[in-house]
Amino acid sequence: MQLAYIGPAADRLLRARLLKSRAGIPFAMRRILIQFDTDPVPSVFDRVVAVDAGIDELFSYGDVASDMVEPLVHGAIFTRGPADLKNTAIYIGGSDVEAGQQLFDKVKSTFFGPLRVSVMIDSNGSNTTAAAAVLAARKHVDLKDRTALVLGGTGPVGIRAAQLLAREGARVRVGSRSLERAEAAATAMASAVPGADVTGVSTANPQDVEKACAGVEVLIAAGAAHATLLSAAQRQAIHTLKVAIDLNAVPPAGLEGIEVTDKAAERDGAVAYGAIGVGGTKMKIHKACLAKLFEANDQLLNTVAIYEVGQVLGTSASSNPG
Repeated sequence: MQLAYIGPAADRLLRARLLKSRAGIPFAMRRILIQFDTDPVPSVFDRVVAVDAGIDELFSYGDVASDMVEPLVHGAIFTRGPADLKNTAIYIGGSDVEAGQQLFDKVKSTFFGPLRVSVMIDSNGSNTTAAAAVLAARKHVDLKDRTALVLGGTGPVGIRAAQLLAREGARVRVGSRSLERAEAAATAMASAVPGADVTGVSTANPQDVEKACAGVEVLIAAGAAHATLLSAAQRQAIHTLKVAIDLNAVPPAGLEGIEVTDKAAERDGAVAYGAIGVGGTKMKIHKACLAKLFEANDQLLNTVAIYEVGQVLGTSASSNPG
């Protein structure tokens, strides 16, 4: 057998396969992650995490739109036999969360029969960040029947954090400067989560903020960068507060008085987390989800599935503290 020269790396790989075949050694199929990014340039962050997670091959595509998905997915599902498709997976990212969801839905609809691969969606890091935030709160309080307020609750991270809190049985207030948007998000969430207790609340002015914060035990700030959502005095006035989490990594803080590096720090009688304090868990969840994609070819990792991966990680950490 003569090998065609197609570059030094490919040459070495092909020769290694040939030698293994002659020696009767089974060849381990390489794990391929195909990145669909809705932005023109695929996320460097997501690419670095994929490499650090041990992905063998990473194919990255930018500016991916729904009308481009079918041929890309066909390239993923028609190139390996059904038993080997667990070694190929798709990751959907990019800054546009709505566009990412459209890609996710289109990818799923392109599969048929056994011809499918596992898919993870984490546009703008919204799913892994929301999961990490709620899991951080759950370390300190039983969320069932707790009153929780999510500021910036109609944004991509906030709405997912609120959804996960509702699934845990919390009484959730979705905060927004627009009461109309907050109520619409709460209505949609109540339809998606059976038995959810979700209310939309306004945070348009100090009086509305005071009302929204009354009796709150868990507070998550998930607003846009460069915006302080709650002053230190407003936060300190919430005498029922048990856990406060600020997901804004860019100054100024979303929750004034909470440091970006806070991790289970005590702040005015409550446990506090900053964005970096939550970030370690987010990264662990992201990498664990990438690994899970290659366990089978039918994994669909969205908000809830990603949170469940985080729950398993937390259980493992508790049972193996060393």
